[in-house]
Amino acid sequence: MTRVVSVITPVHWPSLGYLAGAYESLVGQEMPDGWDWQWLVQEDGQDALLVDQLPEMDPRISPGSGRPGGPGVARTLALSRAEGELIKVLDADDQLTPGALARDIAVLTGEPGVGWTTAGALDLLPDGSTEQWPQNPPEGLINPGDVLAFWQANDYGLPVHPATLCIRTELLLALGGWMALPASEDTGLLLAANTISPGWFIAEPGLLYRKWPGQMTSQATHREPAEHTARMRVVEARAHAIRDLLT
Repeated sequence: MTRVVSVITPVHWPSLGYLAGAYESLVGQEMPDGWDWQWLVQEDGQDALLVDQLPEMDPRISPGSGRPGGPGVARTLALSRAEGELIKVLDADDQLTPGALARDIAVLTGEPGVGWTTAGALDLLPDGSTEQWPQNPPEGLINPGDVLAFWQANDYGLPVHPATLCIRTELLLALGGWMALPASEDTGLLLAANTISPGWFIAEPGLLYRKWPGQMTSQATHREPAEHTARMRVVEARAHAIRDLLT
């Protein structure tokens, strides 16, 4: 029986033009024997953005749509169609590097006590050049609570890149998917996952993280003080609540 990793990609109008590049990076993955991927492409809205945007002949692609609610809501709706035992995130404007899925699979099949992986990332700049994402720990085990401790000590900065996350499906479902926030929903998931499960950092870059003017995190609204404070507060409170329930 083929084992599956379900790759979830939320799509909104500004990122639609990059979707083909995300698919090309997925098709280029060399999968381990006995493994394949499923691509869950979820429109954040119901405007038929995906019509004529996806290859019709690839049965591994599962498109969907739903009421707009931001990337976290879109990802969680896509989760309803997941067939894989692992979930990999891939934003529409990003690209996987060669071997990214195989490296995730190798860790999560070889380390049964590890619930999730992240990897190194390269910022993909508008001129096509790349820059190393600066905050990377040594390769290997990330103990429970380490991500939260770093985040609190470094002005809400993360030691690993949440856009590289690969997580066991059962763990993701137990955590309720992504947080219902307009942004930082992936940070909330990462902190929650690390509160109850060790993770693993893969040093080799697994993602080209596109930097461009339409990027959600580059908008002024992303750092609007009142909302940013509220997001950080609820993300932190959730992690603390999970930790306290387990102790």
